[in-house]
Amino acid sequence: MIRVLVVDDSTFVRKALSRMLGDAPDIEVVGTAVDGQDGLEKVRTLRPDVVTLDVKMPRVDGLEALRRIMDECPTPVLLLSSLTSEGADVTLRGLELGALDFVDKSTVQGHMNLLSLADELRAKVRALAGAQRRPSAARAAPRPAEVPPERGTVKVVVIGTSTGGPAALQAIIPRLPPDLPVPVLIVQHMPVGFTRSLAERLDQKSALVVREARDGEPPQPGRALIAPAGRHLKLRRVGGEPRLWLDHEPESALHRPSVDVTMQSAARVYGAGVLGILLTGMGSDGVEGLRAIRSAGGRTLAQSEDSCVIFGMPKAALDAGVVHRAVPLERVPDEILAAV
Repeated sequence: MIRVLVVDDSTFVRKALSRMLGDAPDIEVVGTAVDGQDGLEKVRTLRPDVVTLDVKMPRVDGLEALRRIMDECPTPVLLLSSLTSEGADVTLRGLELGALDFVDKSTVQGHMNLLSLADELRAKVRALAGAQRRPSAARAAPRPAEVPPERGTVKVVVIGTSTGGPAALQAIIPRLPPDLPVPVLIVQHMPVGFTRSLAERLDQKSALVVREARDGEPPQPGRALIAPAGRHLKLRRVGGEPRLWLDHEPESALHRPSVDVTMQSAARVYGAGVLGILLTGMGSDGVEGLRAIRSAGGRTLAQSEDSCVIFGMPKAALDAGVVHRAVPLERVPDEILAAV
């Protein structure tokens, strides 16, 4: 059984989450807490496998509670967030402090529709219960990547990630130099509205320019562009030059943006000049993308199991035989510089 502690200042939300989780045969809600202080005390005594934590609460708010949980008794934490500019920023700060994932509860309209979150909530709780517990990215001072004496022939780097991705990206992007001779394209599974905050926070910490990708712009060296949530990021040639292209097709894709869609598109445009990297995350998105890159003569990497929060995506790619090498997260920036 996966033992869960629910922390939320709303009586309704506590009851709704407890019902959603408790209805699953493999999940047990071992307690609820009314604010961050109550939650911290119950984490100490109950030692749950996973904590669901509202980010906005009275007395001790979600971020302060999260900080203290990570200091005193590190536990996988799933944040409950809301899509406002403030809510997205707070959520990203929470992921930096050590939370592993979040659920956007603003996708529902009205209290009763909160039940529509049930499937996503249970899936993420199950994934986090088996997650590796790691120090928060905010506490790890980035060091510059080692610039190799000779560089390769890669023309674009495409990175795909999901659960645990924001922290993994913070271990990579700030270590890349401002004169990186190729563009970096990033696909991070996130609800609509959150990728802008992710880009802004990475930009503040990086020598590279980091922002959301814009439809029609050329990918440029020294820039890391993040696919906006809700649209696929593709590449096509216009007048012989690569351009970015944002749209909703295929609408049937499980994720939008899809790692597969971006990587397959990059392989068509850049051929052997693509370095595809698959980081921590649930599911198998990216397997077909790496397959396309490898078939075109490009290079493929996956984050190694020992450094992943969730080994799902890298494992699926390794099992499919589409990865040239698996490397620890801390080696990824050096691998990028060795390839470009």
